[in-house]
Amino acid sequence: MSTPPAPPLAPPVAAPPIPLPEFVALIAALMALTALGIDSMLPALPTIGAALGAPGANERQYVIGAFLIAFGAGQLLHGPLADRFGRRRSLLAALAVYAVANALCALAGSFALLLAARVAAGLAIAAARVTTVAIVRDCFEGRAMARVMSMTFIVFMIVPVLAPGFGTVVLLFGGWRDIFWAVGGATLLVLAWFAVRMPETLHAEDRHPFSPARLAAGWKLTLSDRWSLGYTLAATGLMGALYGYINSIQQVMADVFGRPRLLLLIFATTAGTMAVANLANARLVMRVGTRQLGHAAVVTLILVSGLHLLLALNGHETLVGFAVLQAVAMGCFGLSSSNFSAMAMEKMGHIAGTASSVQGFTSVTLGAAIGAMIGQHFDGTTVPLNAGFLCAGVAALAIVLVTERGRLFAAR
Repeated sequence: MSTPPAPPLAPPVAAPPIPLPEFVALIAALMALTALGIDSMLPALPTIGAALGAPGANERQYVIGAFLIAFGAGQLLHGPLADRFGRRRSLLAALAVYAVANALCALAGSFALLLAARVAAGLAIAAARVTTVAIVRDCFEGRAMARVMSMTFIVFMIVPVLAPGFGTVVLLFGGWRDIFWAVGGATLLVLAWFAVRMPETLHAEDRHPFSPARLAAGWKLTLSDRWSLGYTLAATGLMGALYGYINSIQQVMADVFGRPRLLLLIFATTAGTMAVANLANARLVMRVGTRQLGHAAVVTLILVSGLHLLLALNGHETLVGFAVLQAVAMGCFGLSSSNFSAMAMEKMGHIAGTASSVQGFTSVTLGAAIGAMIGQHFDGTTVPLNAGFLCAGVAALAIVLVTERGRLFAAR
């Protein structure tokens, strides 16, 4: 039996296979396809609901929720595939399917068919989250990985700032279906860039056969490692708050404040603070440390969310106050999430694809369920959203305390 040709050589740790600025931009572009598939839909939700007969305002959230839950579940599949067949082949195939799924969304003739196509899109683009984290872990570890992830998130966060505006512009000159066509087109462009520039980063000796026994062993290792499980669960709580915000923000702006046209500005402001937080993290993490920055961000999130909830309960919520406090809370989320992701992957380098898939499935699927619960409790006020952020922060801090055996801010 002939020996298969060897894949391109993987780079050594701390050396990306292409120039670092392009590496960061390409990883960010891959991650941004998910954000584009979510955030560009926000201005179009009322139009989609009216066109396809969605029962009510809260039911329109299913366009987001169906995508997110499938996005989380799909990661369990893509991680083992990335460890078996390599990062390149797995991701190229998934991007092609994502482009097709968006075309099906554009052609959907009913709300049920649209949701089915959104599920297919979420399942496909889950590969981008799993494989990009695995690629970064192939090339970096520890604080260096946290720094690169923060740099990636800075570029990545441009998309949430621009995507709702993009959706609005499309609606001005076309219809909601054109948003899906545009997302599919962007996917094909990123696919071509990745195919031409990114070599395989998985070492040949690190490829694992796709077998139930090995898969179960990888899951067990990921879920039994104290740091992997602890920081994945902490990130899950925070992701729930983020998804609750995404599900609720369109209704908050329209129904609470009566200013739907300011959705783009408020969304851009909150996304901008996440980008600034990741810029600060990229500059500080190598000197200060992942734990110090991540733990401080969660404590600050609890304090800000608690204050915000008190204001809402006492009838003192204003649009300006909401924008400022929500922006600070989202900045805390951005600062903690990149560090928590790096800490969860600290000991998972040899099974990066499988570990990333299990961690991603847990944080995204459970986070999407929590976010859907927050969104479905929308009652015409910001109380459910603020309570969700506070509970998420407290839960994350409690999990971190258990993981670190009661020691916060400890350098490791």
